[in-house]
Amino acid sequence: MTRDARATPGRRALLEGYQPLKGVPDELIGEDGRPRAAWGDLIAALSAMTPEELAGRHAAADRYLSDAGVFYRQYEQESSTTRDWPMSHMPVLIDRAEWEEIAAALTERADLLEKVMADLYGPGRLVAGGHLPPALVAGNPEWLRPMVGVQPRSGHYLHYVAFDIGRGPGGAWWVLGDRCQAPSGAGFALENRIATARAYSEHYARANVERLAGFFRRFRDALMEMGGAAEGRPEGRVAIMTPGPANAAYFEHAYIARYLGVPLLEGDDMVVRGGQLMVRTVSGLRPISVLWRRLDATWADPLELDERSHIGTPGLVSALRAGGLSMVNALGSGVLETRALLAFLPRISELIDGRPLRMPNIATWWCGGAEERAYVRSHAGRMTVSSALSTRALFDAGETAAETARSEGNFEDWLERQGGALVGQEAVSLSTTPAFEGGRLVPRPMSLRIFLARTKDGWQVMPGGYARIGRESRPAELALQRGGLAADVWVVSKQPVQAETMLPASGDDPLRLQPSALPSRAADNLFWLGRYIERAEMIVRLWRAWHVRLAEQGAADGPLFAALEAHLAARGVSLSAGLDDAVGPVLQSAIGSAAHVRDRFSLDGWLALTDLERTLSEVSAAEPGDGTVRAASTLLRMIAAFSGLVHENMYRFSGWRFLSIGRDLERAHSVARLLADFADPEAPDGALDLAIELGDSTMSHRRRYAAAPTRATVLDLLALDALNPRAVAFQLTEVAEHVSYLPGAERHRQLSPFQRALLHAQAAVQGTTPGALTTERLNASAEEVAQLSTLLAEAYFR
Repeated sequence: MTRDARATPGRRALLEGYQPLKGVPDELIGEDGRPRAAWGDLIAALSAMTPEELAGRHAAADRYLSDAGVFYRQYEQESSTTRDWPMSHMPVLIDRAEWEEIAAALTERADLLEKVMADLYGPGRLVAGGHLPPALVAGNPEWLRPMVGVQPRSGHYLHYVAFDIGRGPGGAWWVLGDRCQAPSGAGFALENRIATARAYSEHYARANVERLAGFFRRFRDALMEMGGAAEGRPEGRVAIMTPGPANAAYFEHAYIARYLGVPLLEGDDMVVRGGQLMVRTVSGLRPISVLWRRLDATWADPLELDERSHIGTPGLVSALRAGGLSMVNALGSGVLETRALLAFLPRISELIDGRPLRMPNIATWWCGGAEERAYVRSHAGRMTVSSALSTRALFDAGETAAETARSEGNFEDWLERQGGALVGQEAVSLSTTPAFEGGRLVPRPMSLRIFLARTKDGWQVMPGGYARIGRESRPAELALQRGGLAADVWVVSKQPVQAETMLPASGDDPLRLQPSALPSRAADNLFWLGRYIERAEMIVRLWRAWHVRLAEQGAADGPLFAALEAHLAARGVSLSAGLDDAVGPVLQSAIGSAAHVRDRFSLDGWLALTDLERTLSEVSAAEPGDGTVRAASTLLRMIAAFSGLVHENMYRFSGWRFLSIGRDLERAHSVARLLADFADPEAPDGALDLAIELGDSTMSHRRRYAAAPTRATVLDLLALDALNPRAVAFQLTEVAEHVSYLPGAERHRQLSPFQRALLHAQAAVQGTTPGALTTERLNASAEEVAQLSTLLAEAYFR
């Protein structure tokens, strides 16, 4: 781009008022006061847009993130809430040549950390030789004594790491922190990329921005090779371990699992048998040979690590010791994240590799002696004080207590009480990058998180990552928990870049693999998702029926109103509450079940559920009568849309069948109870019409019988008709069909208790006549269907 082009009126308008901070490097504006070359084309493209167009594009990016369900969890003193993902709409751009220098330096650092890890859990020469203080290791709660001497099956302790880096006042990059435990953010980086690319789609399509998919494809292939794919072992041996939906990064865990095509497991999904880690599936126990751990190591095994853990798998350490499992990353790698270690890595690098680090740390001191404590006292004004490190109690003291003591002027006393086992770090000003604020660009401090994955060709560096942007000029505000933003990072090349995808590079026809065995917990949640959605639909139908009659009669008087109220009360629903209170808890349960299987749930399906929840909130204040009827009809259409997505788009694997069985059993149970109440000989006038309406079979009844409803016609249509999808007999036939495809249902095998109970329930309905279907018989059928749910759980969900 020519110098004249850099001074166009549009460019001047976009950059008007953008002034880097004095003495602080800026990623956009170079030392000569001009935009850096990597930013030229993007600035030109944005300058050609009106403020209104820019605002619309930013809103579209935010809408995508919201629709995709991207969130982070905000932790408060006694609770946590989910927040919309706080994306900065201006990406951070870095020239390819500079990026290659960053990548080489971080690759070197990853290798060094691998060697340090091998020593800490092996010969211990660094401590024995005086290169690391014994207290820094032995007193560190992240150094796990049970893992000493346990050799990784893969031959490596580290397979996936991240580094937080920042550009200091002199313009050079520094490492701010090492992330070796279970680094998060790669999934958010992908979503940031999608959202930013949509906002600036025309420019992104022709920009030479390095793509991200190749990084994930190569790492997925490396995981599969570790799992034995190269030796022809069965697929499905790689899994991701998550703490569960309550974790701040759960969205990312589910997103990455879905993106890579590997199962997402919680601690309870797995069990150790004979030194082998196994996953509980609907087909029985299946081995896991590679586990990508996304929770802190101390919580991974309550038997040998932290006994308070309820999210780990007992015996996991013994499986590692037996050599049948590869862990990404090895248990105990959290010790490498200790900030005090930064003080020793430069010297260790020269000791092990014979050269200084290509990218230095932020200046760090281990304040373990009198001389070091005196230094910290004299320099406290320009230092931050990190966690105490000599004992677990001092670890718990934490950075906040130290910084509070420093700000209140009693830092020296506080330091003395800690026994000097502290880490001091130099307080620095990080470089700034442009961020949109109020429609204009302003400089804000930023740091980068960069990810590296080990492959057969060595460390691969993600060509990008995500940047943390401060809302204020203080680096302390970079954290999302403190109001920071997240931005996409573009590595810009001068040459066209290769289009990367997750597909294999070869042109061979793909091998269609058998679907992996379904984890029992996933099957359980899909089953209950089907039940909850069907339950919500029936409650909405009952609610609408009551208000239809209220609109027709003007008052809720009479036996039919009382019968409806009694039927709802038996379901735990009170008409004195609002529609939101009646349906909301059931819908929340459905969303909770879906949240546990986000890795197996399509984006459209998730959007349909969240749209349903949002619509319920919007219509809950509708006026009684016609207003509530219209609101309930809207909800029923949205429930039908969700069911349609499930039926038309969901792959016919075992998960779909369990979801369908849940819906079928719930409907059979609901209709049987409905008929017991409203087809009873003593039911009030209008009850038969109400039963047909609630069964959504009014037109079918008119066409089949050409007569006014009688008890016989209603029971025949809603209980016995094998062609009516609302009938009890139809639902039980559907359940039998789905069960025939499940594990353990092979021909010539003895029937399971569930199958025998299902046959009995089918015979009890299909082998009778309307006249023989007494109220008692209908109630008994409802109980038999309820028992089927219990037997199914015993067969597949344990």
